[in-house]
Amino acid sequence: MIWNTLLLALREIRRNLLRSFLTILGIVIGVGAVITMVTLGNGATKSISDQVSSLGSNLLMVRPGQRMGPGGSAGAPMFKVADVQAIAAQVSGVKAVAPETRKAVSVVVGARNWSSVATGSTRDYFTAAGWTLTAGRIFNEAEERGGKAVCVIGATLQRELFGGGDPLGESMRVADFSCQVIGVLAAKGQSAFGSDQDDTIVMPIRTVQRRLTGDQDVRTLLVSASDSNATDAVKARVETLLRERRKIGANEDDNFNVLDTKQIAQTLSSTTRIMTTLLGAVAAVSLLVGGIGIMNIMLVSVTERTREIGIRLAIGALEHEVLLQFLIEAVVLSSLGGLIGVALATGASIGLASLMSIPYLFDPAINLLSFGISALIGVVFGYFPARRAAQLDPIDALRHE
Repeated sequence: MIWNTLLLALREIRRNLLRSFLTILGIVIGVGAVITMVTLGNGATKSISDQVSSLGSNLLMVRPGQRMGPGGSAGAPMFKVADVQAIAAQVSGVKAVAPETRKAVSVVVGARNWSSVATGSTRDYFTAAGWTLTAGRIFNEAEERGGKAVCVIGATLQRELFGGGDPLGESMRVADFSCQVIGVLAAKGQSAFGSDQDDTIVMPIRTVQRRLTGDQDVRTLLVSASDSNATDAVKARVETLLRERRKIGANEDDNFNVLDTKQIAQTLSSTTRIMTTLLGAVAAVSLLVGGIGIMNIMLVSVTERTREIGIRLAIGALEHEVLLQFLIEAVVLSSLGGLIGVALATGASIGLASLMSIPYLFDPAINLLSFGISALIGVVFGYFPARRAAQLDPIDALRHE
């Protein structure tokens, strides 16, 4: 009986094909919007997590001042290279620690020029910040101690100044001195803060201090923990050591801040997930509208087929059989809308993810859930018209014109 009822439902849908399509349009839009929003949200969350991870493995960023951002270090003493050496010698659980000082510079190679950022640090910088090389080498200990004019450049500079060719051994003018390129960094792309990580020049810290900044200050300390589970413990040890070195009293606030990049990733990911949930909830309203559309068209269908219903009841059809017929029609309509919505959402998600440069992450759970809800909507909103059809009086139904 169920099979015959299903065939009858498909016949009625095919008989009014355009009306059936317009009826399920709300379901199609609702399912498609929910899946697309959630899929893109998951992709954005993954992208943010990857971008923060690219800053370095289990990385702590220590900066002067009580807070991050412009003006946060006002009045606070800068760090020195000695602070780096103290952390490396006295803090356990540290994989690598490196100083970092930066200076915006103009770089010239032949007729090409580019505005970039020169980063001064030690050899441990490449380990702490998670950098790898695609060509060449990093500066050695002698070059680091002597403050030699050697540099390792990012992928952006290789493209803009050397046309993507091999820059090893070439010289480029950084500010007012010449620097020899000895290595090329692997591309990392955009950071979670919106900056281009590949637009960088890494030099020995003494080179940057002597030739660019003119002081011995260190703006940032990069501390990489050896174990991701020990990051909090390492952070506490670093804070204790720096309070001692900076002679901060027991009742005084820190004049530096320690930022755990893992916490940044968690915060940004949490925010993205909340926004994804909100957008998905807004998109789900379309499913409610689609359900109302199905109820409306099923009520019209009951009115149009009143004589057919009367004949079926008169020749012995039971009420639950008539109810089942119309209920299956509503479920078939909403399920078809769900299937079309899933297909459209998959295509839209792939296209938009590529356009937004975020990974496409297929989530079977949200696809199955959206389809299941669309079928449930057919049951919920189709029940009232089906019950109304089943409760028609056969005599009144046969009189209907």
